[in-house]
Amino acid sequence: MFDGIGFMELLLIGILGLVVLGPERLPVAVRSITGWIRAMKRMANSVKDELEQELKIEELHADLKKAESQGLKNLSPELQESIDQLKSAAQSVNRPYKVEDISPASSSAPANPTPTETKTAEPSANSEKPNG
Repeated sequence: MFDGIGFMELLLIGILGLVVLGPERLPVAVRSITGWIRAMKRMANSVKDELEQELKIEELHADLKKAESQGLKNLSPELQESIDQLKSAAQSVNRPYKVEDISPASSSAPANPTPTETKTAEPSANSEKPNG
């Protein structure tokens, strides 16, 4: 983590921190700084993961365009693998959700249908006043 900082530099920073902050506030400051460093690392890792996903999607998109231009015939193994990945992803998205059948004996109450919303018309204040 501290590639450019040696032991002597860390010792000097520790001594300066102890003199400036004092023994009561130094542990709190170290904990808050390490928390910031962890948060920055998490943020950098999440950005890195998102970029990797975007690059993979971009690569699959380019492979699909190549495969389309070749008419999906005589594809290289890499292109065929990309097409297979896309097909499996499409099948997983298009697959309907499976609902397990519950036998009437196992359930004591029938399933309630979803309630429908009914709109009630609220009369306006002007329509209820008499005209005279």
